[in-house]
Amino acid sequence: MAALRWGMIGGGEGSQIGPAHRLGARIDGAFDFVAGALDHDPQAGRAFAQKLGIAPDRAYGDWREMLDGERGRADRVDLVTVATPNATHFEIARAFLQAGFHVLCEKPMTVTVEEGEALVRTARETGRICAVNYGYSGYPLVRQMRAMVARGDLGAVRVVVAEFSHGHHADAAQADNPRIRWRYDPVQMGVSAQFADCGIHALHLASFVTGQEVARLSADFVSTIPSRALEDDAMVNFRMTGGTVGRLWSSAVAVGRMHGLTLQVFGEKAGLRWAQEQPNQLFYTPTGGRVQIVERGEAGLSPEADRASRVTIGHAEGMPLAFANIYADLAEAIMAAREGRRPDPAADLAPRAEDGLRSVAAIHAAVESARSDGAWVDAVPALLR
Repeated sequence: MAALRWGMIGGGEGSQIGPAHRLGARIDGAFDFVAGALDHDPQAGRAFAQKLGIAPDRAYGDWREMLDGERGRADRVDLVTVATPNATHFEIARAFLQAGFHVLCEKPMTVTVEEGEALVRTARETGRICAVNYGYSGYPLVRQMRAMVARGDLGAVRVVVAEFSHGHHADAAQADNPRIRWRYDPVQMGVSAQFADCGIHALHLASFVTGQEVARLSADFVSTIPSRALEDDAMVNFRMTGGTVGRLWSSAVAVGRMHGLTLQVFGEKAGLRWAQEQPNQLFYTPTGGRVQIVERGEAGLSPEADRASRVTIGHAEGMPLAFANIYADLAEAIMAAREGRRPDPAADLAPRAEDGLRSVAAIHAAVESARSDGAWVDAVPALLR
């Protein structure tokens, strides 16, 4: 199969997320990196793109130039990744969808629910894929958890507990550091900081694994460093469409926690526990039984987990490979559409615009709840009711 053509907007030199996308997109040979508008500074963006091997005529100064340059080409890009600041996602993603490109957008997909609904409609109207980079759903043992819940290994799921808490923004003396300050700026982040940045990853994993959506929630937000306009710690209780009770804690001031993404699922017959910092082990405990360790790469795992496992058992596997699984899912979806067939069910797992919309709706519901002393708020977007 010839490689698909891939382009990227944002993720320039020094970017936190850009390298993971570039590694993930190309690791299987499914995508060639052929175009980019990588920096808000046009000269820097062009220079870095050429440093990465992009031809000068496809090293663009900004996303509008890239859109104009790519849509008229016979060899135009097949997939565009949008990895720019949150407030710019909607305009860029919609423009590329309307021009007939498939899009992978960083999270949160949009700043407002209305924009999220508009992107869902645009993707449906154009028939283009609009995916959202909830990259942690690409980990093999997260997909194993999903498969175990779906086949009934846990029975009915009673409680799900999700965390994404770190301590990297705990130093008040660093609050004005530009690399940190923007994350608490409503102009750039929208209505939420920590929950919109990290918490929705954990919330998405809760839905991804249980197969249920968030129906209602109650939130408590706090800015522990008073100069911050937006929250740096969030606690969210939620109820899911299948009756599962959810608990979520997300913090940027949890000193001693490095990354802090964990998921626990408790059912009638068993419980599961997984941590992103130790991604090769899934802890499974049947009711009344002993804790068992499921190893990534071992025999007998689900097709979804087998397909997502890239290195032999016992070796470390990390975030770029999880991202690679999202890109592999999208490559399969694009090729299946071209060939008029259904995609491999084990690869049809990339989060889509509807997932992004649910997260944006949850952000706004949580903000409303936090402002109302934790009142329970409907979290289902109108378009998906």
